[in-house]
Amino acid sequence: MDWREFAERMALLARDLLAQDTVDGTLERITHAATELVEGCDAAGILLVQGGRARSLAETDPMVVESDRLQERLGEGPCYDVASTASDERGFRITDFNEDVPQWPAYVPEARKLGIGSMMGILLYTEEEDLGALDFYSRRPGAFTAASETAGWLLASHAAVAFATARGNAQLQQAIDTRHTIGEAMGILMGGHRLTEKQAFDVLRRYSQERNVKLRDVARRVCEQGRLP
Repeated sequence: MDWREFAERMALLARDLLAQDTVDGTLERITHAATELVEGCDAAGILLVQGGRARSLAETDPMVVESDRLQERLGEGPCYDVASTASDERGFRITDFNEDVPQWPAYVPEARKLGIGSMMGILLYTEEEDLGALDFYSRRPGAFTAASETAGWLLASHAAVAFATARGNAQLQQAIDTRHTIGEAMGILMGGHRLTEKQAFDVLRRYSQERNVKLRDVARRVCEQGRLP
């Protein structure tokens, strides 16, 4: 491993991640970087586990999704455990899938049939939250070394910050868009029914509560139809 070259490529990646316009774009750049920067990595993906359900993000190969679904079905597996908030594990490395792994006795034999030779995963986390697991796959046994693991940890550290930033920006933009839509809907109601600002907002809120429809969706329909739906 040429660590000087790796550091230079990580610096370029950090700028590239910040330049992405969407959360999906950020995640796809992260997983493709895993195959480019981590020695031995043939495929990569990000796994989220919420309420026991697994969700694959930005996978670079169908094998990643198949592995995630297998872990969800069995209720065990390295990525599944790391991504689960119930686990204290922050990383793992399975050197050879041809050998028995007592920690995951059901998963490993089935994963071997998918063509997985070795595997590595690292929790994406910041001080505020856990964001899932960044998983590295190889079709060759013994592909991941101690150097690969170090590179994976460095990539995951950058990835966690970029992921959290992208998601925060997306949530902020959604909040701004929602506020704008609600304001526009209030203006339509105020102009059409001679309501005050407070009265217009109360009408939207009451409609939302009575019909169990999100306020932003009610506002969007008013903007589209020029009246309450």
